[in-house]
Amino acid sequence: MQSGCTAHRKHLGHRIIRKFLKRTAEEEVRQGLPTLFPRLWRYALVLTSNPESAADLAQSTCLRALERSAQYTPGTNLDRWLFRMAHRIWLNELRSNAVRRGGGLLAVEDVPIPDGKHDAEMNFFVREVLHNIYQLPEAQRVCVFLVYVEGYKYAEAADILSIPVGTVMSRLSAARKSVVEGMSEKDKKLG
Repeated sequence: MQSGCTAHRKHLGHRIIRKFLKRTAEEEVRQGLPTLFPRLWRYALVLTSNPESAADLAQSTCLRALERSAQYTPGTNLDRWLFRMAHRIWLNELRSNAVRRGGGLLAVEDVPIPDGKHDAEMNFFVREVLHNIYQLPEAQRVCVFLVYVEGYKYAEAADILSIPVGTVMSRLSAARKSVVEGMSEKDKKLG
């Protein structure tokens, strides 16, 4: 049986460790946000399809991350934690505003394509692919972004979206099929 003094020291030690970990988590979040903000904004743009809404969502995510930094586990993937948080904030906004799917999409002409080449055929092809991707349902569009743009593995994307891995695979398969069919339809019309 422990004496009162030993139990008090043990309790005090746990408080100090929790305080240290909280400080470390907050520091890691504060240090990581500036580096991850461009990726977070891009993800928010994929979710919202609107630059102003993307900026609002990214800022809301940063604010919530700072407020809840004690919930972050230091040494884990901060980007995945932020993306999951952004996704949940976006879903909450959709629910609270009763926003319908398909609203607020960017015109393909307004999407900047950052490539160093000035090859007209390549730019046309990229615009067509982007156009077809933006026509996908939001769930498929988000999976395409996480796996093909951000480079997450299927399991990581599933974790961020809180869905089974099989659902990610299914959405990606359906997205690929839709994009290919969209490109084929354009070819049929042109040819």
